[in-house]
Amino acid sequence: MSSTPFDATPMAADRHAASAVVHARTRLQSIDVVRGLVMVLMTLDHVRHYFTDARFDPLDPALTNGALYVTRWVTHLCAPTFVFLAGVSAFLMAQRMTPQELSRFLLTRGLWLVFLEFTIVNLSFTFDLGYANGIFFQVMWAIGASMVALAALIRLPVTAILAIGVAIVAGHNLLDGIAPSQFGTLAPLWNLLHAAGPVPFGFVAYPVLPWIGVMALGYVAGAVYRRDAATRQQMLIAGGCTALILFIALRLLNGYGDLDAWSVQPTFAQTLYSFFDVEKYPPSLLYILATLGIASLLLAAAERIEQGPAGGALQVLRTYGRVPLFFYVLHIVLAHLSAAVIGLVSGFGTEGLFVHSIFSLPEDWGFSLPMVYVAWLAVMIVSYPLCRWFCDLKQRRNDWWLSYL
Repeated sequence: MSSTPFDATPMAADRHAASAVVHARTRLQSIDVVRGLVMVLMTLDHVRHYFTDARFDPLDPALTNGALYVTRWVTHLCAPTFVFLAGVSAFLMAQRMTPQELSRFLLTRGLWLVFLEFTIVNLSFTFDLGYANGIFFQVMWAIGASMVALAALIRLPVTAILAIGVAIVAGHNLLDGIAPSQFGTLAPLWNLLHAAGPVPFGFVAYPVLPWIGVMALGYVAGAVYRRDAATRQQMLIAGGCTALILFIALRLLNGYGDLDAWSVQPTFAQTLYSFFDVEKYPPSLLYILATLGIASLLLAAAERIEQGPAGGALQVLRTYGRVPLFFYVLHIVLAHLSAAVIGLVSGFGTEGLFVHSIFSLPEDWGFSLPMVYVAWLAVMIVSYPLCRWFCDLKQRRNDWWLSYL
């Protein structure tokens, strides 16, 4: 709309300022909503690990079923969306901080997250004070290490950060053929960077290199949130659709972008399972295209819903999304503890079942998928008032340490 003389009046200025505040609040709430959604899905995945009676890969086309496959596959959205939004949040912070301040914050918060991964998070997953199986390098490690890398990258021009992010995400699969053993005594370093697997001091599930690329792309994408709402939503939809089209095209070619080729299976459903079964450890190019494509569409949809009369219905997701670190640790403890209590009441011992590893459950332990969903809902119901309390605490107080939680 073209400018008019009325745009210069105090009333018009107040109106424009109020509109800007509304749009800023809406765009940030939409990020919280999507972050909360993927946290809820992450909870489902972890509850499934503790409560399932399945002793096979839920993505195995030959063994799985539709409900189990979808239950596992939708949780693929969690890690890439969370890492991507961490990059977006860093860009938004850059609008009110100097490069030095932001770099210092990313460095210290990143190191803090890595410390939490090695201590509180690992102990919450295993209840093993002796670290019998070493340290599990999971998503918190990946986010923390990526933040440390981003602390250095933000000193570069945005175009350089974009180039680095694209190069890592699109090109890291060229490194798939390099085995850790080729590095001799330095093999664990390659595990930490690109090759998931056991190391002398634990197990690396999230090699960090691809995740650095995802966070860098999130940082660059944060510029979208400086646009007006209509343009921003169009860009998110266009970006999401482009990523999904690229995923389908590259997957159909069955060439570069993922180590695991898909194949025609005995049934159409099993063929679909094979087609969408892309590598997460480390995240392949196709995995990232599929998940971030969906995430972009979710961000656009969340913002449109927030702007409409149904926006209040997303309050629960917003609450979870505003306290992600608190909720992350809380849901692991609740899922693990509830499984341990039920196991004890049911006559199962704790050794080897709820201590040390969630990947070595007894053959006769576990519940059907519907009961897994019941357990998931129970964890969500118990965690919500606690998350609400902590969210209110963060809104009431401005203590510096709260920005690290």
